[in-house]
Amino acid sequence: MCTGEMSAGFRGLWFSTGAANLGDGIALFLLPLLAIAVAASDAEVALVTTAATLAWPLFGLHGGWIVDRVNRSVLLLSVNGTRGAMFAVVAFLQVRGELTVPLILAAAVIYGVCEVLADTTLTSLVPALVDIRQRDGANARIEATINFSNQLLGPPLAGLIAGISLGLASTSSAALYLLALAGLPFVAAALRRRPRPPRGSVDRRLRTGLVYLWRHPLLRPITIFTGLMNLVWSAWGAVFVLYALGDEHLDLDAAGYGLILAGMAAGGLAASVLVPALARRFRMPPLLFLDTVTTILLVAPAALGANVWVTAAGVVLAGAGSSIWRILVATIRQNHTPEPLLGRVYSASRVVSWGALPVGSALASAVVGLWGLTAVFAAASVVAVIVAIWFAFVVWRLDFEPNTLAQK
Repeated sequence: MCTGEMSAGFRGLWFSTGAANLGDGIALFLLPLLAIAVAASDAEVALVTTAATLAWPLFGLHGGWIVDRVNRSVLLLSVNGTRGAMFAVVAFLQVRGELTVPLILAAAVIYGVCEVLADTTLTSLVPALVDIRQRDGANARIEATINFSNQLLGPPLAGLIAGISLGLASTSSAALYLLALAGLPFVAAALRRRPRPPRGSVDRRLRTGLVYLWRHPLLRPITIFTGLMNLVWSAWGAVFVLYALGDEHLDLDAAGYGLILAGMAAGGLAASVLVPALARRFRMPPLLFLDTVTTILLVAPAALGANVWVTAAGVVLAGAGSSIWRILVATIRQNHTPEPLLGRVYSASRVVSWGALPVGSALASAVVGLWGLTAVFAAASVVAVIVAIWFAFVVWRLDFEPNTLAQK
C-alpha cells in the first residue's frame, strides 16, 4: 500500500465517500423500520428491500453509460443532493404522520438508482485523481472507509438514533448526503486540470463485457455462484429485521438489531486483514468454498430457531466469508480480464450477480406472506446447502491460474 500524500482531489472524494456511505448505512437500516412504523405487512416490509435493489439489474449497464458521458463531479453532486433532499422530505412526512408504504417504496427505488450512479462514478474517478503508483493505497482507503462507515458504524448509529425518533434518523441521513457535497469542489478542480480523451477513442458498447463474461470458463461460473448466494443473502436481508425485532423470535430493539449488523461488518473487516496471508497459504477453491459454508450459517440458525448468540455468531462468520469471497473474486476478475475490458466485465458481472438481489427479496416477500418467517429461512438454507455442494463439484476443478494474455 502506498503511504504517500494523496492529491486534494482524492481527499475531497475520500471525504465525500465517507459522509455519503455513513448516510447509506443509516438509510438502508431505516427504510424497513419506516415501513414497520406505518403498519406495513410483512410482505410489504420485504418489498422495500426489493425496491432498493431493483436498480442494478434494470439500470446498471446504462448507469455506466451515463457516467462515461457526463461531468462526473457534477453527477456525483447531483446524486448526493438528490438523496439528501429525498430523505429530508421523508423526515418531514414521517414527523407529520403522512408517510405511506407507496412513498417509502418510491424512496427506496430512487435510493437504488442513486446508488448505481454513485458507485459507478466513484469507481471511475479514482484513476482520474490518483497517480498509478498510489492507486493501491487509494483504493484500500476507499474500501476501508466504505466498510467502516456503511456497515460497521452506520447500523448501530442508525439504531440509536431511530430509538429516539425515526424522523431524526431520516434527517441525519439527509444531512450526511448534503455534507458529502463539501468534498466535491476539490474533485471538480482536479478534473479540470486533467486532459480529456478525444471523442470516439474509447469503445463504449454495452454488450462487449457481457459477451466476454459469458464466454469465459472461470468468470462465468464464479458470477453465477455469486448470484445464487446473493439470492440467499437478499432473502435473509429482506426479512431478518422482522425476525430480529419480533416478540416471538429474537425480540431485540433497534439498537440490538444494529449491533448484529455491525458484527457482520466487523467479521468482514477482520477477514479482509487476513486474506493476503490466507491466499499465500491456501488455494483459491477452498477459500471460496468457505463462503458457501458461512452462507449456510447465515440462514440456518434462524431456520432452526436458535438463540440470539448463535444467530449473531452465524451473522459474524457470514460477514467474514463474504469479505473473503469479494476480495478473491475481484482478484480473479483482474487476473483473467484484459485491462481495456475490465470496467465493462465488472459492470456486467455486477448486473448479473446483484440482479439476484431483488429476486431473492421478492421471493422472501412472497414466502413470508404465505407461510411465515421460518419458511423463508428454511428455504434459503436449502438453497445455500445445494449451492455449497454444487460449488464443490464444479468450481474446485477449474483453472484459477492468471491468464497472461489477459494482462496485455
